[in-house]
Amino acid sequence: MTTNKKSNRSKNNSHDLLILPVKNIVIFPNVIFPLTLDNPEMIELVNEALIKRDNIGIFTEIDRRDKISQIFKVGTSAAILKMFHMPDNSIRLLVQGVNRVRIREMIQKAPYIIAQIQPLSTRIKDPIYCEAQVRYLKSILKKISANSQAIPADFYQTISSQRNVEKFADSLAANLEISVREQQQLLEEELLDKRLDILSEILNREWKIVEISGEIQQRVNSQVNKTQREFILREQLKAIKQELGEEGDEEEEDWEAEIEDLRKQIKNSKMPPEVEEVALKELERMDEMSPIAAEYTITRTYIDWLISLPWSNETKDNMDLENAKKILDEDHYGLNDVKDRILEFLAIRKLKKHSKGPILCFAGPPGVGKTSLGRSIARAMGRKFVRFSVGGIRDEAEIRGHRRTYIGALPGRIIQMIKEAGTANPVFMLDEIDKIGSDFRGDPASALLEALDPQQNRDFVDHYLDVKFDLSRVMFITTCNVLYNMPAALLDRMEVIELPGYITEEKIQIAKQYLIPRQVDENGLKKSQVKFRLDSISHIISHYTDEAGVRNLERELARICRKVARGFAEGRGQPQRISPENVPSYLGPPKTFQERAGIQDEIGISTGLAWTQAGGEILFIESTFMKGGKNLTLTGQLGEVMRESAQAALSYIRAQAEKFGIDPEFFQKNDVHIHVPSGSVPKDGPSAGVSIATSLFSLLSNRPVRFDVAMTGEISLRGRILPVGGIKEKVLAARRAGINTVVLPRRNEKDLLEVPEKIRNKMTFQLVDKLSEVFEYAIRKNNRKIQGKATRKISRKKETRRPRVITG
Repeated sequence: MTTNKKSNRSKNNSHDLLILPVKNIVIFPNVIFPLTLDNPEMIELVNEALIKRDNIGIFTEIDRRDKISQIFKVGTSAAILKMFHMPDNSIRLLVQGVNRVRIREMIQKAPYIIAQIQPLSTRIKDPIYCEAQVRYLKSILKKISANSQAIPADFYQTISSQRNVEKFADSLAANLEISVREQQQLLEEELLDKRLDILSEILNREWKIVEISGEIQQRVNSQVNKTQREFILREQLKAIKQELGEEGDEEEEDWEAEIEDLRKQIKNSKMPPEVEEVALKELERMDEMSPIAAEYTITRTYIDWLISLPWSNETKDNMDLENAKKILDEDHYGLNDVKDRILEFLAIRKLKKHSKGPILCFAGPPGVGKTSLGRSIARAMGRKFVRFSVGGIRDEAEIRGHRRTYIGALPGRIIQMIKEAGTANPVFMLDEIDKIGSDFRGDPASALLEALDPQQNRDFVDHYLDVKFDLSRVMFITTCNVLYNMPAALLDRMEVIELPGYITEEKIQIAKQYLIPRQVDENGLKKSQVKFRLDSISHIISHYTDEAGVRNLERELARICRKVARGFAEGRGQPQRISPENVPSYLGPPKTFQERAGIQDEIGISTGLAWTQAGGEILFIESTFMKGGKNLTLTGQLGEVMRESAQAALSYIRAQAEKFGIDPEFFQKNDVHIHVPSGSVPKDGPSAGVSIATSLFSLLSNRPVRFDVAMTGEISLRGRILPVGGIKEKVLAARRAGINTVVLPRRNEKDLLEVPEKIRNKMTFQLVDKLSEVFEYAIRKNNRKIQGKATRKISRKKETRRPRVITG
């Protein structure tokens, strides 16, 4: 052959060649193949070959170790056509095999292999035999390509046009899905006749596999056709027997009995007439289907859902208002607004049986008892209780269900929970509704609009059921931590009842009446084995918890009970009396440190009030100045609104400098720095405007701020005091910090009614309209001595007086 003669003339002598070991692949002559290399030594080898403009020897490894003894002796000399540098410092090569070569002697092993190689020539014993083998191989390839994906049609078209026998054999060997050992055997075979024999054996084996696979597929299809044929014959036989008046066989009787049983269940489920009509229509469709049809199972599941729903099954409300009030008081301390609302609902139901259920929204910080209150309401009313947490839901189908066209479709969670309750009028709690989300799958909050609207939810339609279900009898209760995250349209449909944080006195009573008895019982103790003094409970609240609710308080009480229980279990236990002194022995050192009011008046430091999800807190506003040039520095991780309040306060004082006796040139020569401690905690909101302005005025007038006065309120550039929110929480925070005098915007006077009367009677509230009134009240006169601890003692002696509301 021409190619072989040329090869013999050009490569009849041994020569040195760079050796590239590869894994799990065999490169054949005349075949283009991509390679990826990340080994630095192999990359260096390729670079060396490119510099020398020489080929490389590609040899297949026997195992993973890069040693000459671990690669086959016969490989392929290949030319590097292209090289690409990849972002991960690897390289990608495009190589083309040139001819077979054998290693004669190792020249170098490191950093890469160099060996003396000898070219191998392809020999032909019988050209006519080889030509016959090629034609036979092409015929087998044609059959495999026509009946299997093992040989793609485009590859068959390409290789069938190849006239060179050696190139045909190498190309076929490189593209067959065979083992590396078989490919290496074909590469090492120098006699072309023998090489074609090996390929013939491989293709015959492949064709046998294709034939067997076809027989298997034919048997499967035959079985399916047989099943379909049997079904058709069975239907024909059924029709013939009906004509002859004969009874069907046992299987047909069971099938008919099942259909009849479903029909009876539909009649007994007391569905609305329009829903019953839909169910019976689906049942008729199901009766005409084959039980093996996919649609049969879908229809059966749909009918089962319609039958299982409590269309008319209701629990009878307990109309005994005294008993309901007793149950609510047993389960929860305080929360009078909520309890009154429930009793009002029961009173209306007692007078009008078919009144619509309210949509209540309990809003408050974590741990105040929102979820458990829902259970108590259900118990007081004698209704079933179901709960569904919507926090984190982003798919509208979770609320309204999937349409039946989808595989595995189910009703939404509302219908599922109604089925779980087994009644049409349960107390249904949608927990964490402020944490609901939305994405490309829809907006679950919008899907809730219909369910939570008393005017619309009697005709609620789930996508799966596709029939109306009356939700007006359900008492929906939602819970949230904050209201500002909720869509306005959804919030408008609910009656919001805020559950603010508990004050210390309320937490003590909750612990005494509910938490301690529960933890004593859950930890296997008796009441006589552990007793808590009231001051120890107060100590735990103030030094080991920082919350508006009582969840962490119960955890700490549980820790104490567990340690006491362990002592009794180990046989060394004695009845324990928990006091403030021995609390650290159970709980360790204090975890929280509440801010307390200062002990003396100071210049440039005012006491502000802040609202948080955990209740209220006091915060200190500190101001100072230094030589500079009209700069205002704000620190303490303040938000944009709080920064603007500081700018407004400074602008107001600068504009009124002469009125307040402040040197106007002061601002031209000095920088002002305002800092709010607890710098790791983000702070924002307009209510710190009054305390910032007071701190600045104290600094610039060199007059101290009263340490026993806390303040809150938004300010304007004209010095007006604007109302703010969270008054109850802020007043309680001041009280906890030992401050009994609070400066409030006059328009917040109405909010003082939310403060417990017991607290109001111990405090003084200064209502103001302008900043000048705040300065007059909260800033000491220059000729007045700064009061220290004596002032606090005087304030505490007056705690029994009626509340004072100073209006100007």
